Amino acid sequence: MTDADTVSDVSERQAVYTGILPYQAIRKMVDAEEIRATEILRRIESDQIQPASIDLRLGSHAYPVDTSFLPGRGVKVLEKMEDLDADFQRFKIDLSDGAVLEKGRVYVVPLVEFISLKSEVAAFANPKSSTGRLDILTRLIADGATHFDQVDDGYEGQLYIEIAPRSFSVVVKSGTRLNQLRFRRARGSAAKQIAAADWKTLLDEGSIVDARSPEERVRFGDKPGVLPFTVDLEGARRGDSLIGWRAKKNTKRIDLERRDYDPLDFWEPIHWHKESSLILVPDEFYILMTKEAIAVPPSYAAEMLPYDTRAGEFRVHYAGFFDPGFGWNPATGRAGSSRGVLEVRSHEVPFLLEHGQTVGWLRYERMAESPSALYGQEIRSNYQGQGLKLAKQFRQS
Repeated sequence: MTDADTVSDVSERQAVYTGILPYQAIRKMVDAEEIRATEILRRIESDQIQPASIDLRLGSHAYPVDTSFLPGRGVKVLEKMEDLDADFQRFKIDLSDGAVLEKGRVYVVPLVEFISLKSEVAAFANPKSSTGRLDILTRLIADGATHFDQVDDGYEGQLYIEIAPRSFSVVVKSGTRLNQLRFRRARGSAAKQIAAADWKTLLDEGSIVDARSPEERVRFGDKPGVLPFTVDLEGARRGDSLIGWRAKKNTKRIDLERRDYDPLDFWEPIHWHKESSLILVPDEFYILMTKEAIAVPPSYAAEMLPYDTRAGEFRVHYAGFFDPGFGWNPATGRAGSSRGVLEVRSHEVPFLLEHGQTVGWLRYERMAESPSALYGQEIRSNYQGQGLKLAKQFRQS
């Protein structure tokens, strides 16, 4: 081995960082068959790979189940299903030509993708944006799992998805994409945590949020790497009286392949009124919007945190991934006009939500390296520059 080879090897090792794996690293995992398809003629498609995640696809059939479950350490998903119902295979639903998943029911579907993770790489999942906006609860299950939506480092095996439509019955088929998987390298030659000074710079430069006043920047900088956001209930003051949508009861089913549904057939519009507040009715489903314009610079990825009951008995999201480039203006390096869409459901009791109230938090993480494709630029992205936007299955006004 030459001195040049040694220097090259050291340089390559030094370039390995902890953090979220980007587009090009996921592409390498596919090429190395660390991510592969379990079904014939179902190769990994190029548009599945996002700037910091990969879309997962439904397999050929779904199993209706009576209860949600986790298999537990050392137990495979299908083994657990057989323990719960010895005849579960008799009732599987063929998804080849499409099938209805009824609201209020729970289903488990084997996914097309099979993964083989290295010892330093773990994975975690979230619903895709359109999935959350349709009020479809999805959770990833792995063999031996003790937690939903998490896959331990070194895992090799099949993946499954639990699907529970809440507001609408939906039509899905084999290949439908409802959730996505993100990978985190846990070990490397350098840890890339977000320091307080770096966070302050991001806020001062307007790279992650449109914080115009020093007071706002102080509030956003309270905890480095975690951005609090508030709800916008004063659309009329921006010249638009529409501030949200509430899901209707007893609607027709939604075919997830369609893009032309009339929103008024499925949603009740909510308009601003002088009180600038909204009473959330328990177990009603709402689409609302953040007051702030939010952005994710290329060297970062973000995830909306699960709800915190200390902020109120409600949940503001089902889909939590924000990819590098979301809402970010490459010409200015600042946040643009993209708002965060909130998928809101109150629990237990009615809850009064007021304009400007803190309703959630966005956690930023460093990428292991900058992605070679950004959200809304090099790839097709449905929600770049979004305001109050429903899922892509509905006509946009």
